Amino acid sequence: MAKQEETPKKKSMDDKISDLQAKRAELELGGGKERIDKQHASGKLAARERVAKLVDQGSFQEIGLFARHRATYFGMANKELPADGVVTGCATIDGRLVHLASQDFTVAGGAAGETHSNKVAEMMTLSLKTGSPFVFINDSGGARVQEGIDSLAGYARVFYNNVMLSGTVPQVALICGPCAGGAAYSPALTDFVIQTQQGRMFITGPQVIKQVTGEVVSAEELGGPQSQMNYSGVVHLIARDDEEALQLCRRLLSFMPSNNLEDPPRQVFNARLKSDSGLNGIVPVDPKVAYDVRAVIARVVDNQDFLEIQPGFAPNIVIGFGRLQGRPVGIVANQPCVLAGALDINASDKSARFVRYCNAFNIPLLTFVDVPGFLPGVEQERGGIIRHGAKLLFAYSAATVPKITVVLRKAYGGAYIAMCSKGLGADRVVAWPTAEIAVMGAEGAAEIVFRREIDAAEDQAARRKQMVDEYRETFANPIVAAGRRLVDDIIEPAETRKYLAQALESLHTKRELRPQKKHGLIPL
Repeated sequence: MAKQEETPKKKSMDDKISDLQAKRAELELGGGKERIDKQHASGKLAARERVAKLVDQGSFQEIGLFARHRATYFGMANKELPADGVVTGCATIDGRLVHLASQDFTVAGGAAGETHSNKVAEMMTLSLKTGSPFVFINDSGGARVQEGIDSLAGYARVFYNNVMLSGTVPQVALICGPCAGGAAYSPALTDFVIQTQQGRMFITGPQVIKQVTGEVVSAEELGGPQSQMNYSGVVHLIARDDEEALQLCRRLLSFMPSNNLEDPPRQVFNARLKSDSGLNGIVPVDPKVAYDVRAVIARVVDNQDFLEIQPGFAPNIVIGFGRLQGRPVGIVANQPCVLAGALDINASDKSARFVRYCNAFNIPLLTFVDVPGFLPGVEQERGGIIRHGAKLLFAYSAATVPKITVVLRKAYGGAYIAMCSKGLGADRVVAWPTAEIAVMGAEGAAEIVFRREIDAAEDQAARRKQMVDEYRETFANPIVAAGRRLVDDIIEPAETRKYLAQALESLHTKRELRPQKKHGLIPL
């Protein structure tokens, strides 16, 4: 008689739960302890560690832990990649919902394949549906070459969703490791890029450049954070390590609304508005003497808390976020201690982009003006200073958020107009007694206006000085501009913070209708 086969014993619920817990623990370990240890040794956190340090404790809900690729070429058929190399989900930061993706370098070098990119794109779609910011932590060797065209199609979906989210919800990219090739375009399509000292971002690496051009360049020189901020202007904030990058991300998001239909979050600030006599002596009366405009900004914003954006790129203009009586504001200011505060190509691009971001997310704009003009020179003209300068004119004109301008000192020519003058729709323009609003500086103007008088004089040098003094006496104060209603008030510097806070309070309900159209055509 044949031996009867035993029926396999069915697993109990406890057994199934135990199996599930073991599988989850295996997947959550990513590439394994040894690879995580290597990540730590290189000065980087693991993917899930980054998430845990970014979000509120216990708030992260992972989505897609059991995701698997479907590639079969080049030995991929039986190769399991935990979570397909990217941790995705939702959480809260300071109690507000965010969606995020964190690439796992311990799993196949964080290479992005079809499923990997689809997970990222799905989080972006959920950000759009829920009106919540999207944060993408990049640490990847690039496209997963074994998947070929599928990996490229995945990248395309991510790029497309970057554009769909643009202007609707804030997007922040963190570069915490390699971000090479096509992958670098996703951060470039976001609103802000934070790069660590361990991060490397470039389209073609040093080896490719050497093969094609013969140039020898290091990865640090090519794709390091200083290079990508100071030269290319791609990076907005630089962090020492992952932990500082994550803290910067939290701080940055604290100034922003969750989406374009909300106002930025106002913090409780109970301090009474009062005069600050320290502002009276902060700007030199002599227009040729430089100073650091950030000292002015610090005394105007709450608790001297100013988050400067892109400090290493186009330092002749200062941009960043602060608060006035708890209300977030975007700040644009000429920097007289760099190029005398003149506007050049990069400064125009930097400030125009920032103005457009603030407008998209309902963040009021404060502009501090001390500008001698657009930077002259053959290089600037050939580089398209007219086209680039027009971007700033366009951005301010198109902005419908509250716009308040303070003329600190020089405000000359077209650059005065570009720095949110009354003619570009500024809601309030105030000036300090040191303000000079004119077509150009007194020396140049006198040579044009009083040329005949100077040429006819016996002592031309003395006559020139007299004419320069006369022109300066007329325009080296804001009285004429105030008389033409191009300046709403002339205030004592000590009253600046108080004036701005009150003006902002009166303007926060501002509504401005514009002609219906798809979009304007900014001079890109």
